[in-house]
Amino acid sequence: MSLPSLRLKANADRRLRAGHLWVYSNEIDVAATPLHGFQAGDQAILEAAGGKPLGIVAMSPNNLICARLLSRDIKVALDKSLLVHRLNVALSLRERLFDKPFYRLVYGDSDLLPGLVVDRFGDILVVQIASATMEAHKDDVIAALTQVLKPSGILFKNDSAARDAEGLNRYVETVFGLVPEWVALEENGVKFEAPVIQGQKTGWFYDHRMNRARLAPYAKGKRVLDLYSYIGGWGVQAAAFGASEVFCVDASAFALDGVERNAALNGFADKMTCIEGDVFEALKELKASEERFDVIVADPPAFIKRKKDMKNGEGAYRRLNEQAMRLLNKDGILVSASCSMHLPEDDLQNILLTSARHLDRNIQLLERGGQGPDHPVHPAIAETRYIKSITCRLLPNS
Repeated sequence: MSLPSLRLKANADRRLRAGHLWVYSNEIDVAATPLHGFQAGDQAILEAAGGKPLGIVAMSPNNLICARLLSRDIKVALDKSLLVHRLNVALSLRERLFDKPFYRLVYGDSDLLPGLVVDRFGDILVVQIASATMEAHKDDVIAALTQVLKPSGILFKNDSAARDAEGLNRYVETVFGLVPEWVALEENGVKFEAPVIQGQKTGWFYDHRMNRARLAPYAKGKRVLDLYSYIGGWGVQAAAFGASEVFCVDASAFALDGVERNAALNGFADKMTCIEGDVFEALKELKASEERFDVIVADPPAFIKRKKDMKNGEGAYRRLNEQAMRLLNKDGILVSASCSMHLPEDDLQNILLTSARHLDRNIQLLERGGQGPDHPVHPAIAETRYIKSITCRLLPNS
């Protein structure tokens, strides 16, 4: 296959040689290789200013990140063979980590498959494609997944906003075998069913697995409040870890039906109370009712999706954590999480300190957590690290 060239400006190859995988549009020598000469989804040979080849890239010529490195070998383009190889490499890590087949199998750039996410639920695979190049090779993706994993069903959950920037339509489609509405998984010894077709993202959030496991010593015998509970990832596990009572709050009736379903699946239905509605309003009502909790988990959706959301987003994190702290008993535990890539962990820590001091309480930081190792971080790409989780203890001021 003969591929066109994409030429960089002088010295624009330094970041790539140091390990990064992204090429920005202002780094391209557009006199030599105009970006309008490419279509979204093309592959090209990336060249340094002097003409030396650096590898093969996937093109998104209309975006700020106009190309992503697929391979540093110009003989290895994206095709079924490369997909099979990269899937096998990704699978070997996950099989080393987990004794059961429930995990994120592919995490985009970190697994050298930009624009591809695959979550595994036993023999069901849920796939998200967010790049035009990967979309152009979706038949190869299906063929490679079936060869490597022999699944009974593959669902393409291609309904994310990330596709808009690539000019891709959104759709949800079973592309291989059969995929039921709810699929089984197990996490930290607790059984769940996830709504992969109608649920959020791929139906489940494997990224907090390790942080949820660490909830066990704090939850035993305690009264727990799970905010933004979705289908009970934190709350149902808290019940399994021995919590005396668990309240789950979510705006979605569908999600709370999932909480009840998963609580019943594990025999904990009698421990669970579901509250449907806006989390901030629910916190006010719980405070007015003089409810108190020993452990509160605040794991909201991303309040900061873009840098311009920073100020409003930080304000939302502060309101959430401060209102949660108001409901904690004097020796209470707060697990505060963020999936906002733009919010540094130190900023979340400062939000917790400021909130505690505003309530005239002392705070101890006990544990810090990130995403699990099935979401590996690419050390050159800060954007691949997004999960923060801080477990803290709230004490009286005296």
